[in-house]
Amino acid sequence: MGKVTAAPLRTAVVGFGVSGKIFHAPLIAADPKYSLDVIVTANPARAAEAARLYPQARIVPSPEALFSQAWDLDLVVLGTPPLTHLELGATAIACGLNVVVDKPFVITVAHGEELIARASDAGVQLTVFQNRRWDADFLTLRKLLQEGALGEVHTFESRFEWWRPEGFGNWRDSSTLAEGGGILHDLGAHLIDQAIQLFGPVEVSYGETANNGHCPHAADTEAFVSLLHESGVRSRLWMNGLAAQSGPRFHLLGSKAGYTKWGLDSQEPALAAGITPSDPAYGVDPQESWGLLGVDGTAVPVPAEKGHYPRFYTELAASLRGEGQTPVNPAEVLETLKIIESIHAFA
Repeated sequence: MGKVTAAPLRTAVVGFGVSGKIFHAPLIAADPKYSLDVIVTANPARAAEAARLYPQARIVPSPEALFSQAWDLDLVVLGTPPLTHLELGATAIACGLNVVVDKPFVITVAHGEELIARASDAGVQLTVFQNRRWDADFLTLRKLLQEGALGEVHTFESRFEWWRPEGFGNWRDSSTLAEGGGILHDLGAHLIDQAIQLFGPVEVSYGETANNGHCPHAADTEAFVSLLHESGVRSRLWMNGLAAQSGPRFHLLGSKAGYTKWGLDSQEPALAAGITPSDPAYGVDPQESWGLLGVDGTAVPVPAEKGHYPRFYTELAASLRGEGQTPVNPAEVLETLKIIESIHAFA
């Protein structure tokens, strides 16, 4: 199927948990270049909620029911646990469908290489939902770097930390490394990707992981990653779901100035609260959360760029119509996964 016509892209979302309900379905429904035609969930309560929110969509209980209707679709979005991504992605590709896979992309590099090869052979597009490339603070930081506002950068610190001792209440709490679990696989997919987007390929990587949660057989709940980029920049990345006090989201030091930002991007909580991308307040970080640029004593707040998760689907629509590049090249995601695999092998 691959390239499609100018009609709305007929789309199915598989899974209606955090990924499908909070991220994909609202973004797709808000974009006139798409039609949200099918939602897959076996959970009766989620099915009822999906039917209420998206009455135009068919709610089906299984991927098998979806793929039996593949001829009537252009795109499948996989918002399911990573353990399922290889099989579901391969089936979608075999049906001639273009595929969006939520991160983590797949469990192993080998699985990722297989899906990329299958998509290439089938002539369909495969991409990964690395939505944190469109966080407000990340876009702001990228703009500052492009302007040279920090001079020559030598140190980049990035954190995703929160206090959630009760866990997520889903598969993440008990999944093993073999099942694609762990905070390094989950959030590392974002933080490492952001670092590479900003500072280029990685020459040397090192990491530490620990499981401080309630499930002793589960994967890591805390991780630290150090990356030496070929550009000479050192990135230090922390992720922790059990942080009673969190550090700054970004802390960047250069030869002219530093940049420090606290707090997480507002788009996920906005989408969870039912705020759609058409709302003028969507993606706008309040002034009190702006990052500070400069030197201690003279640093000033920097107005945040507007967060823009919808851009992923805007760029994807253009790509599917042969009018641009895919928003996230899955080969880039494999580079991140190689780093994660190497850390897990020695941590």
